[in-house]
Formats: sequence, C-alpha cells, structure tokens
Amino acid sequence: MPRQPLYAQIEDALAVRIRDDLRPGDRLPTEDELIEQFRVSRITVRHAIQNLVTRGMVVVEQGRGTFVARSRIEQQLTALTGFVEDMEAVGLGASARVTTSEVRTADREAAAALGLPAGGKARFIERVRLADGHPVSFDQTWLPEDIGAQVASEDLSEEPIFRLLEEKYGIPLLEATYRLEAIVADEGLAARLETEPGSPVLRVARTTFTTGQRPIDYELLHYRGDLISFTTRLTREPPA
Repeated sequence: MPRQPLYAQIEDALAVRIRDDLRPGDRLPTEDELIEQFRVSRITVRHAIQNLVTRGMVVVEQGRGTFVARSRIEQQLTALTGFVEDMEAVGLGASARVTTSEVRTADREAAAALGLPAGGKARFIERVRLADGHPVSFDQTWLPEDIGAQVASEDLSEEPIFRLLEEKYGIPLLEATYRLEAIVADEGLAARLETEPGSPVLRVARTTFTTGQRPIDYELLHYRGDLISFTTRLTREPPA
C-alpha cells in the first residue's frame, strides 16, 4: 500500500486526538508546535489543518488559533426571527459589537429594498454578532433615516434592532423576503468573523416589512459557514 503523504498522516493523527482526547472548543497546538512535533514544513501543517476544516472537525479563528469545532448552530427558516431569538432558541448567549453607525447615501440595492429614491439617505449600521462570545455573523443593516436615528441612539451591543422596533417604537414586523447565497470571506470579512480569508460564508439578504407593506429594515447577514446551518420544511401542492 502506498505510504500516505505527510499532510494526510498529520491530519489523521490530529483527527484521532480530536476524537479521543479533546472536546469542542479546545485549542489545537499552534502551527509552530505542530511543525516541531512532526518535523514538517509549514505548508504541510496548513494543508492538514485545512483538510480538518473542510471535514468540519476544526475551526480557525484569525489571531487566536485553531479550535475543535462545536456543533453547528441550526437555524430554522420557518418564521421571521432575529439573531438574539435564534441564539436563545439553542441556549446560547447573544451579544454584538457595533463597528459602524452613520447616515450615508444608500447603495442601489439598499435603496431599492427600502423604496428610497436614487441618492436617498439611510442609517447604516454594522455589527459583529456573537454567540457565547464567538463571532457568528457580520450584519450590515440599512434603516430609513427617521427610524434609524432613534435606533442608533440605543445600546446596540445589548439591544437587538428587531426588539427595539417592535417593543419600544411600536413598529410591527410582519414578514420578510430572504435571498441566500454562498460566498467566500475576503480579508475584511474574515477579520470581522475571526476566520481565515477564503472561508465559506452564507450571505442572507433580508428585507423586513411592517404595516402597509412598508419596508422598514434591509440587511445583509454574513454567517460563518462552519458554524451555522439553515433548515426549513416545504410543502408541495398536489398535481393539477
């Protein structure tokens, strides 16, 4: 039988260690430690780690290291819910880091979603959303300027926008359209999600409507593909 390549030998050795000795969230040795332990090159170690990432066994957090993967968070696409509600449903604590909050000219997609004229202004908010302290999603939110000014005055590191709109400002959220697509993280997105450039990301474009079919919230939600999965249940109409 042909001898396995070095990266495959390291991959197998780490997979056994993960299965037998480590728990979800435990940190693997650093690249330098693995290089010294196995007497191989950095590119060989990285190849082995990337294969484990592909297998869903580990996650790489930029600047922190490589960790044994936790079970994917399963998000139901059967009702209109926000991030905090989704995390609470699976027993995780939700928080946020606000990185941008400003009024700017809405881009073409946001303007169309919110029904704004070309060159219209809107409140733009960016947040890193965390589950038990780990980055899970990077959200870019556009709100009509009048509502956005009120929302931006709140502590968005603790208060979710959906809850503010409904409970504080009395704006019912009735339905939403979703568009999902798979992308890879560029350097900026990877840094916010604390993962590696090129990592898989699920991007959701969501427009939420209030009374009278008024669009009230347009968001681009970028979920780490190694931490989130979406499930739904569909019915089929009987043949005519």
